Amino acid sequence: MRIGIVGGALQGMESVYLSKKAGYETLVLDRKSSAPAVSLSDLHETVDVVKEVVRTKKILSDCDAVIPACEELDALMSLDSIMKEIEVPFLFDIESYLLSCSKERSNEVMSKIGVPIPAPWPECGFPAIVKPSSQSGSIGVSAVNNKVEMEKALDKISKLDDVPIVQEFVSGKSVSIEVIGNGKSSRSYVTTEVVLNDNYDCKMVVCEPSILSKEDEALFIDIGENIADKIGLKALMDVEAILTKKGLRVLEIDARIPSQTPAAVYAATGINLMEEFVASALGKTTGKTNNGHCSVYEHYVVENDNLITCGEKVFGHVKDPRIEERFFGADEAITDYLPGEHTWRATVINSGRTPSEVLEKRKRFIQNVMNECGLDEYIDKSPGMI
Repeated sequence: MRIGIVGGALQGMESVYLSKKAGYETLVLDRKSSAPAVSLSDLHETVDVVKEVVRTKKILSDCDAVIPACEELDALMSLDSIMKEIEVPFLFDIESYLLSCSKERSNEVMSKIGVPIPAPWPECGFPAIVKPSSQSGSIGVSAVNNKVEMEKALDKISKLDDVPIVQEFVSGKSVSIEVIGNGKSSRSYVTTEVVLNDNYDCKMVVCEPSILSKEDEALFIDIGENIADKIGLKALMDVEAILTKKGLRVLEIDARIPSQTPAAVYAATGINLMEEFVASALGKTTGKTNNGHCSVYEHYVVENDNLITCGEKVFGHVKDPRIEERFFGADEAITDYLPGEHTWRATVINSGRTPSEVLEKRKRFIQNVMNECGLDEYIDKSPGMI
């Protein structure tokens, strides 16, 4: 089976990685021949799907399924139009995506069906989170403690030409769950914990059975499926939440393939969300079940003789990455490391039957890199407000 993957950045790398694990042939389309997913793929085409519609249509007609791994709206709209003209399954739901792109609209939907979300401003008081309605990841997000910081945060969003969302700053464990829907029914999969760096960018994903209590896990599964059913999801969506002292508070939904969390789920459970997604689109099931193991997926950069944990945005500058097994003692890595290079990046994946087994692998990896590369310091930063 050949999977067409449109977009060669972070989501593209995730899509290629999972597709290769499922045994699919991968074809990456991107405007840049240097996009990082290109070196991981079996085939690639340098093409602009907005400006080169006829050529794009011809390329994608030879695929068995197509998934967009990008967030540029003009590209997504062009693809949606192209895919309606060819008989190839399109693993995307433009209507759900447009709704999830707007935190303002998605919050309204979640409020109507009783999903617990952070309290709005001004009733929430300080500290508060100020974020743009239509940006992804940590772009434009600020934690504020007073009116002066609030004004600066609002000005930042104004410069993005976006609508501000101001909510209660909720603290606790950050969790995520993927949901796949076929327009009639949906299924929530596995909870992961998302760990942030000092720039509120994801530096690590943890997948293990004890992230949530059985009660909170059941609630999170229901929340994901209820949202998917309400919006008639015909795609893959992830739901992000914080486990506070008062319970789960859902931050946002994203109806597109995420980066990072699916690879952690696969490493821990054996469930491949790309394989699940393809099967759902074809009206089939994989029959795969969760084996209950554990994994940690994390980003690193080596620079200035230091090993530094980093967010996905820094890792996204990786050049010509490849998949390496037994990387400095870790199970697996996606990396551009070359012997003798002083600056390189790696996403490192370790799995095991228990959290302690995974922890030992992580320690071994860090120690091996420090020793073999002659580095000075290991640096791991966390957010100022947690």
